[in-house]
Amino acid sequence: MDRRTLIVSGLATVGAPGLAWAQRGAEAPPPPNSSPSYASGGPTETYSQDEIVRSVSDFLGVTAEAAGAAVERLFASNGRPTAYIAGEEGSGSFVLGLRYGRGLMYMKDRQAQEVFWQGPSIGWDWGGNASRVFTLCYNLHVPEMIYQRFPGVEGSAYLVGGLGVNYQRAEEITLAPIRAGVGLRLGANVGYLAYTRKRNIIPF
Repeated sequence: MDRRTLIVSGLATVGAPGLAWAQRGAEAPPPPNSSPSYASGGPTETYSQDEIVRSVSDFLGVTAEAAGAAVERLFASNGRPTAYIAGEEGSGSFVLGLRYGRGLMYMKDRQAQEVFWQGPSIGWDWGGNASRVFTLCYNLHVPEMIYQRFPGVEGSAYLVGGLGVNYQRAEEITLAPIRAGVGLRLGANVGYLAYTRKRNIIPF
């Protein structure tokens, strides 16, 4: 076999895999250094109790003891959160109430994203307040799942370590807002909060 025949045979052998890919219409495999996809199906990373206590204390401007008392109770009931929202809100009520808020949602290994919330309430409830809110999110594995309505029952007298806490639930996701603010709000109410990508003036 002469040299020309060997060269032609070698090129045919090297080119065979590429021809096979083209014939099957398949895409080339990703490069070895490509970034991992968030849809890989792995478990969502969570936040430890110490991480949340520090963040609550710093953001709400309360002592570590006050933050620890609220967070300890939430961790005992719900475990470790997969995300949290740090923001501010204003609310007012005279039997029928309204609440508006805005914040940033944080998940590990993801960029923070802006979240708005608004909603009505009704009940034996009157007054108004402006609050900083630190919301723990449980079983929230996909950021887009925050954008829905979360019903909840709030009693303004429910305090842990001087901080107001209540629960909101939709499907398997639980939100636990921790509030610290100024104003006067007495009573209890039933309502929901709708979490959205943009501010909605009409809360319904």
